[in-house]
Amino acid sequence: MRVPVSWLLEHLDAGEVGPQELADAFVRIGIEVEDVHPLDEVTGPVVIGRVVEIEELTEFKKPIRYCRVETGEEPPEDEDPEEENEGPHGIRTRGIVCGAANFVEGDLVVVALPGSVLPGGFAIAQRKTYGHISDGMICSARELGLGDDHTGILVLPSSTASPGDDARDVLGLNDTVLDVVPTPDRGYALSVRGLARELACAFDVPFGDPAALDLPEPEGEAWPVRIEDEDGCRRFVLRRVTGLDATAPTPWWMRRRLLLAGIRSISLAVDVTNYVMLELGHPLHAFDTSSVKGDLVVRRAERGEKLATLDEVERTLDPDDIVIVDDSGVISLAGTMGGASTEISPESTDVLIEAAHWDPASISRTARRHKLFSEAAKRFERFTDPGLCAAAVELAARMLRRYGEGSIQPGRTDVGHVEPMAPVTMPIDLPDRVAGIRYERGVTVRRLGQIGCKVQVGTSDEGATLVIAVPPSWRGDLLQPADLVEEVLRLEGYDSIPSTLPAAPAGAGLTETQRRRRTVSRALAEAGYVEVLPFPFMSAATWDAFGLAEDDVRRHTVPVRNPLEADKDQMASSLLPGLLETLQRNVSRGFRDLSLFHIGQVVLPGASPVPVPELGVEHRPGDDELAQLEAAVPAQPLHVAVVLAGQHVRSGWWGEGQQASWADAVQAARTVGAAAGIQLHVRAADLAPWHPGRCAELLAGDWPVGHAGELHPKVVEALGLPKRTVAMELDLDAIPLPDDRPAPAVSPYPPVLLDIALVVDAKVPAAELAEAVTAGGGDLLENVTLFDAYSGDQVGEGKRSLAFKLRFRAADRTLTVEEATKARDAAVAEAGSRFGAVLRG
Repeated sequence: MRVPVSWLLEHLDAGEVGPQELADAFVRIGIEVEDVHPLDEVTGPVVIGRVVEIEELTEFKKPIRYCRVETGEEPPEDEDPEEENEGPHGIRTRGIVCGAANFVEGDLVVVALPGSVLPGGFAIAQRKTYGHISDGMICSARELGLGDDHTGILVLPSSTASPGDDARDVLGLNDTVLDVVPTPDRGYALSVRGLARELACAFDVPFGDPAALDLPEPEGEAWPVRIEDEDGCRRFVLRRVTGLDATAPTPWWMRRRLLLAGIRSISLAVDVTNYVMLELGHPLHAFDTSSVKGDLVVRRAERGEKLATLDEVERTLDPDDIVIVDDSGVISLAGTMGGASTEISPESTDVLIEAAHWDPASISRTARRHKLFSEAAKRFERFTDPGLCAAAVELAARMLRRYGEGSIQPGRTDVGHVEPMAPVTMPIDLPDRVAGIRYERGVTVRRLGQIGCKVQVGTSDEGATLVIAVPPSWRGDLLQPADLVEEVLRLEGYDSIPSTLPAAPAGAGLTETQRRRRTVSRALAEAGYVEVLPFPFMSAATWDAFGLAEDDVRRHTVPVRNPLEADKDQMASSLLPGLLETLQRNVSRGFRDLSLFHIGQVVLPGASPVPVPELGVEHRPGDDELAQLEAAVPAQPLHVAVVLAGQHVRSGWWGEGQQASWADAVQAARTVGAAAGIQLHVRAADLAPWHPGRCAELLAGDWPVGHAGELHPKVVEALGLPKRTVAMELDLDAIPLPDDRPAPAVSPYPPVLLDIALVVDAKVPAAELAEAVTAGGGDLLENVTLFDAYSGDQVGEGKRSLAFKLRFRAADRTLTVEEATKARDAAVAEAGSRFGAVLRG
């Protein structure tokens, strides 16, 4: 949240405190400050100007205007001003070329004169452009460092200043903007009210609450309202303002604060609701009363209902969405965005101001479901103050009365009921014991009182002193003693807590499973793969893209109750969805040759999930409860997966590269197997999402542990992946840990190298033929390598020739050629016995 320092100090009696001191105080009490942005980066002559005359230059492709701007300057006495420098009544003007069109003659604007320098080091000088001399620049809010709005020129209300006034004083450029990022559990800190209260605690100074209003007793209802979903909406408040001057401008001081907070000024009614949201932390919504038909009803949406929201998008609502309806249908997506049918227009003179307390979880799901992360939803999903609804609408109504000459109607609708916060009891010395430090007497009671708690001190039956604290309505996160302890500790300063590390006990080192995981990770990295950490959740639509059958066991996943992304609501039962998404993201950013790997757990629920028991915190679970908890946890085996796209061997001055193929995926599996201390066997397979003719099943002994190969072309097309993408995934936990790790024996004697070419049926897998050769060669055969495959007329139809390099070696002697030849013949004989292989002539 962006907030100017002057706005914060308005509610504090802190004396002379600088921006950096405020930022340090925020950090000290646990609120992150992302940036400290001073506004005094503008140097040189920057003044207020009045647009006297506008000439449209129509000979250019884009809209260009040549403006005569009065800047309050007097011509030198010894100089006759040129005719073009004179405006009406002899007023001296400057000619400025401008491309914006959101201002008219008579408007007050900010003019940077030649010699000035704007934020970012942008120097202004006189220059000739579009056929005219441009003697300065008319500025937007972003060019002045007041915000991000660059849609047009910054136009000031006519009563704000006069031509020639110093723009620094008018715009308040001596201020500083703090960009603070409160933790998600502190929704109250997304407001000036909440941040100022935190600073008051940090500096131990008085705090002026902007919500401390004297609320009048309501005289009837402002508008009939009925709440049908009390779980989704606990309180709903309305105030009506009539006779509003729809043309009344937003006062400059309010526009300035909105600009500095990053919110664009729209109209007085909308600006007032945004201002109250920023100051008090409670979002408001304004309805055009003339567009509301009948009573308002708060309920859940019905299946198939639609709503055109303020962003001009028609949305199909979900039965979980909370909505506000009238006789015409849905008019607002509660807590997220209003509907276009009741939008405040430039002609609106009768408005209903609404403030409500919505269920945070429901608003969070709605915002993610519809991808509507509005400023209102950001606050409602973090918990807003239910006791603030009436004060928020009252403050907004009074502002509309003051600046828009509206009339506040006597009635106020206030329906619903919010239960008060439950008291929390804790020993008074609990913060001391947790921090390991003895705080001064009275610190706990004082700090809890500062954050708004109503505190009483009592005594337990055992004679211990207790603190009974009733949290304030804006602190929905204070539910247990640990929460109160945290408040005391952070306000007293985390830096005051001693940092004495306990002595580390002696350990047994890494387990065999941990050591194997690290070895596999290191082996893949050494082979050229880059480790990534994909998102652990996935969408059910991914299985459709994979082409999985409806009864495929991988479709049986564990749902996520409150997903971070609405469409990714399942725990992954495979590493490939997340890994392929990472590949796709890298390809979209210009990377073409990729070799990625990930080692992580997948979640495999059983056929009949065990219900999770609900346990309390008052005592330790018993053995039966722990066993039931353990049984309810689904299996989470450790998998390893790789994906490759583009060139696996890069091309360069050394020669042509090599496209990644199914063989590289199989080799990655063998690399994993070697690092895990086991030799994986390979056989042909057919499993989605792999190509049926280029898929290999990986076996540890006779047990299948994974698959590797080229992905099916339809899968590649559905996921937007590069052509011929390959992948491998295997279950690392399914590979048995070796019982022993014998040291490798290296023979000092020379090898005998022999080649054989075997003609077999074309359907015989090369891997199985190599296994037969290895088995027949016996102990003297040290290595078998396939180096050539041939099919053609020379070997006959339906046949192919597979050529192998054989390396023979004895451990205790120099091997003779006769011994090696005999072992080779035995290898050929075994291949012939299993597959009918014959030596190629």
